[in-house]
Amino acid sequence: MVTKAKRAQRRTDALSKERIIETAIEILDAEGESALTFRALAARLTTGSGAIYWHVANKDDLLAAAASDVIGRVVTDVSDGAEPREAVRRIALGVYDAIEAHPWVGTQLSREPWQFAVLRIFEAVGRQLQALGVPEPAQFDCASALVNYVLGLAGHRAAAARLLAPDTDRTAFLTAAAARWAQLDPGQYPFMRQVAVQLPGHDDREQFLAGIDLILSGIGEKLR
Repeated sequence: MVTKAKRAQRRTDALSKERIIETAIEILDAEGESALTFRALAARLTTGSGAIYWHVANKDDLLAAAASDVIGRVVTDVSDGAEPREAVRRIALGVYDAIEAHPWVGTQLSREPWQFAVLRIFEAVGRQLQALGVPEPAQFDCASALVNYVLGLAGHRAAAARLLAPDTDRTAFLTAAAARWAQLDPGQYPFMRQVAVQLPGHDDREQFLAGIDLILSGIGEKLR
């Protein structure tokens, strides 16, 4: 009995939380959130579910940890060596690209306002605003504007993932939407009819960055 207990303890110690999260991310990327179960994870790790529960309380905890890991690497890597304004742009685009590469991250970010992944984004953006010289009383408001804009993207991507099939043709979908916009009542929707022609060919990433630049320009006005 003592020998078996020692062997079990050695196996649990070898199975780190980092390894569990890494494997969970692989499953999420390849098969989606529905495929991430503790049984599937245990099979992939060649261990028992009990060993995983030693490190992770439940699936919600695991999803939060996986998203935090992805976002943590993004905000650390992209801002190194850049001046503050450019660093904010890189952080925002890094999160954008992470959501594009890992769609489940967008869903997770939209679930809980103050999870660690969101705190990592806030911290990264806030440090750059401090370096930019934003007055302390305005730092929280400015950081909130930027982070909430980024989280709006996450919510949008999460909604799209729920509503659209993964193989949806983007151009065809947007062309159909533009056609519906063009048919709106011109008295009630003059703007939407005007921009309908731009919808099919617009670049989501460039439009996202344009929004970040608008917010940064507004912050710049505060510093004058």
